[in-house]
Amino acid sequence: MTALELQQPTDPAGAPPGTGLTGLLRRRPTLLAALACLVSFTAFWTAQRLAHVTMIDLMVYRAEGLTVRAGGSLYDMVATSAHLPNTYPPFAALLFTPLTLLDVPAMRTLATAGNLLLLVAVVHLSLRLAGRPWRLPRPAATLALSAVLVWCEPVWTTLRYGQINLLLTALVLWDLTRRDGHRLAGVGIGLAAGLKLTPALFAVFLALAGAVRAGRLLRSGAGPRAAWNPWLRQAAVATATFLATVLLSALVLPRDAHRFWTGVVFAADRVGEVEITANQSLRGVLARLLHTHDPGAAWAVAAGLTAAAGLALAVAALLRGERAWATAACAATALLISPISWSHHWVWCVPMLVLVGSEALRRTGAAARRRWALTAALGLLFCSFALWWVPHRWHHHQELHQNGGQMLLSAVYPLAGLAVLALTALRLRRTPDGETAPREATDTGPAVLSGKGGQSPTP
Repeated sequence: MTALELQQPTDPAGAPPGTGLTGLLRRRPTLLAALACLVSFTAFWTAQRLAHVTMIDLMVYRAEGLTVRAGGSLYDMVATSAHLPNTYPPFAALLFTPLTLLDVPAMRTLATAGNLLLLVAVVHLSLRLAGRPWRLPRPAATLALSAVLVWCEPVWTTLRYGQINLLLTALVLWDLTRRDGHRLAGVGIGLAAGLKLTPALFAVFLALAGAVRAGRLLRSGAGPRAAWNPWLRQAAVATATFLATVLLSALVLPRDAHRFWTGVVFAADRVGEVEITANQSLRGVLARLLHTHDPGAAWAVAAGLTAAAGLALAVAALLRGERAWATAACAATALLISPISWSHHWVWCVPMLVLVGSEALRRTGAAARRRWALTAALGLLFCSFALWWVPHRWHHHQELHQNGGQMLLSAVYPLAGLAVLALTALRLRRTPDGETAPREATDTGPAVLSGKGGQSPTP
C-alpha cells in the first residue's frame, strides 16, 4: 500500500469515502429511493392481500358500468352483498363502463397498481406546489415520500375500497400547478367535479379570488380586459368543463341525469349513516357529539361559518402568492363542510403533510423544531388509524353512545383540517400584506416552484 493510499480518509467502517451507504445515497439518491418505494409498495400490496381487502367500492363502480351497458336505472341499482347504491353523478358511470371489459381479479390488480401510480403523481404535484425545498433531486424526493405516505390511513382505505380519491386529488393538483393563464388550467377541476361534486369548491375559490383581483384592478383604473385575470379564466374553464360532463351524461343517460340532478343530489343521507366514525366531516362530528342521527341546524351553522372562514383564508392566501396554503385551506374546507367525508376522502393529507414538512425544511433552530413537531403530529394522526379504535359496526349505531375520549378519537381528521386552517391564518399574519398578481402565460415554466407556492419563476 502506498503512502498516498495510507493518507486517504476513510469512513467509520474503514472504507474509502463514497463507497458506503452514505456515499451511495449521494451518488444514486433516485435509485435508492426507487428501491425503497418498490419495497414499501410491495409490502403494502402484500398486506392488503393478506387482509383480504374486498375493494367493495370498485365493485360498485363496475356494477354502475354494467347498468349503463344494460340500459338499467343507475339510481335504483344496488351492488355487492352490502346493497350499496350509486351516489355519483351519471358522468362517473360512463367512465366506469370500461371496467366491465375486465374480469374481477384483473380489474382489482389494475386498480391497485393504478392507485399506487396516482399516489406517486400526487406526491410529485404536492412537492411542485409546495416549492420543493429539498436537497434531493425531485424524482428521489417523490419516490422516498411515496414510500412513507402510502401507509397513511386515507391512502390505505382508498386502495382497500378501490376508491377514486387519488385520481380526483391528482386532477385538482394538476390544475393548480399549471402556470397562470395555461389554456388547460381548470379542466382537471371540472372533470373532478363531474365525477364527485366536492372538488367544485376549488372552482368557487378561484372565482372568488379572481373577482377580488378584478375589483382591485378596476378600482386602479385598469380596463375590463385587464380585469379578466387568469384565476377568473381558470374558474370559467372549470365550470365549462363541469357543465360539459353534465351535458354529456344528459345526452347519453337522460333519465338518470334528470333523476340525479332533481333528487339524488339533494339526498345526502343516501350515501350512508351520518354518525358513523368513518364520516370525518363536521356533520359526523356533531352527530356523535349530540348523540343524534341528524345534527340539523347545528351542522348548517357550523358548515356555513367554516365555509366562509375557509374560503376567506384560501382567497387571501392566493392573493398573497401563497398558492400551496390556499390549496390546503380550500381542501380542508371542502372536507369539513361536506355532509359526508369518509376517511378515505382525506387523501388530501398527502399534500398537507408535504407542505408542512416543506415549511420545516425552510427554517432553522427552534422554528424548524416546532414545524417538525407539527409535521410529526399530523403524520401520526393520519397514520395512527385512531378513528377505528372506537366501537363501530355498520347499522349498529354504536357511535351514538360514545364517551368523550371516543368522540375525540373519531374526530381526528376534522381536527387536523381545522389545524390546517389555523396554520394558514398564522401564515397570513406573518406574510407581508401585499397582493401578488396572477402571472400571465408568458413564460414556459410552471409558476409553482417558488417557496411561496407558485408566484415566482423557476430559478
